Amino acid sequence: MPNTYTQIYIQLVFATKGRAMKIRPEFRDEIEKYITGIFTNKGQKVIAIYLNPDHIHIFFSYKNLKINIPDLVKVVKTESTNFINTKKMVQGKSYWQEGYGAFSYAKSQKEAVTKYILNQKEHHKKRNFKEEYLDLLNKFEIEFKEEYLFEFYD
Repeated sequence: MPNTYTQIYIQLVFATKGRAMKIRPEFRDEIEKYITGIFTNKGQKVIAIYLNPDHIHIFFSYKNLKINIPDLVKVVKTESTNFINTKKMVQGKSYWQEGYGAFSYAKSQKEAVTKYILNQKEHHKKRNFKEEYLDLLNKFEIEFKEEYLFEFYD
């Protein structure tokens, strides 16, 4: 019986609700590992992940096509929110905003995207999240309406 073979690379980007600077640096590694575990449990492979205080970038190899991207994002947001709040990693409660960006890349772009994501701390010294996200939408020629974007407070 023939198998199905795929090679699909996706960068996910989503923000904390209200874009509140909630994720403290001392919890970043633990939360990234937890989210990576969610992806692994869903048959996906995280290549690079970086959790900023107010948004996250996840670059992964989309391997298990039995779960669609919207359902995967829903699971990741729900489970990571519960983890963060149960472990009291933020003051008050933390939630992810509705919506997300999902951007596809070729294998030849894998190394550059990985470096970009892992260099988020330096990157955001020069550009804020709104500029970064609008640049992604424009680069990928995605039509959008400003009122349906994340809540930006920069």
